[in-house]
Amino acid sequence: MPTQPSPDFAALEAGLDALDAPQDARRPGWRRFLRAVLPPVVALLLILLVWQALWAAAFWPEYKLPAPLAVWGAFWDRVRDGEALSILWTSIHRAVLGFLAGMVIATPLGLLVAKVRLVRSAIGPLLTGLQSLPSVAWVPAAILWFGLNDAAIYFVVLLGSVPSIANGLVAGVDQIPPILPRVGRALGAGRLATATHILMPAALPGYLAGLKQGWAFSWRSLMAAELIATSPKLGIGLGTYLNQGQAFNDMPTVIAAILLILLVGVGIELVVFRPMERSVLRTRGLTGALS
Repeated sequence: MPTQPSPDFAALEAGLDALDAPQDARRPGWRRFLRAVLPPVVALLLILLVWQALWAAAFWPEYKLPAPLAVWGAFWDRVRDGEALSILWTSIHRAVLGFLAGMVIATPLGLLVAKVRLVRSAIGPLLTGLQSLPSVAWVPAAILWFGLNDAAIYFVVLLGSVPSIANGLVAGVDQIPPILPRVGRALGAGRLATATHILMPAALPGYLAGLKQGWAFSWRSLMAAELIATSPKLGIGLGTYLNQGQAFNDMPTVIAAILLILLVGVGIELVVFRPMERSVLRTRGLTGALS
């Protein structure tokens, strides 16, 4: 008959299981919600209080530092006439489409650079150089090549996103233990199966970091392109909205545009990339990074 584990052994096993259990699972849902929401809300309120205090102290003239209510009024006027949604849609859909196209190009390119020595020697330094090149430098060339149209905008966005995504994937593949591809080859996996079932899952943390950086570069590149490439054919995006505020010396509009650009960046991080990152870390047992 099987022997029953001793009480000491059972207690030790229960203790080890408790150590492995995710810390978030022990906290009530409302406490996790407050822990995630309360700090940024408090930080935002403090920023608004400091802003209001500086405006009330009149350190700068009104045209340089408007009141928070004046900025809110400029934004709310765009909301009431329906222009705010049109401005946000113009920029966000361009950024998303450009970023997705960048993923399609950068993912196989990153795998190729990571696994083929000749390709890495040839274009690896070029990718790093392109990643450090300010995207605004491409805007004049894109306008001359493509004209004032969406092709010029997407060209700048692609050159902002592709190097970051590819380099993130290369870094993730470089950190894979060599035993994993060897096991795959021993089990009969071909190159495509190795890439899709071994390399990509194992390199996921680095790839996700590259995606986050690629989105940030895409968004920055888009704003630079919209600031410079202005035309009725291109519509009004956030960059154009910001440029209009500067052209008319309308500081409330300028600050409202800056806050909208920041809001979109923070929103994409919280809604898209933060849940993805938490899921990847949780599947790897790295719950300490989530606390």
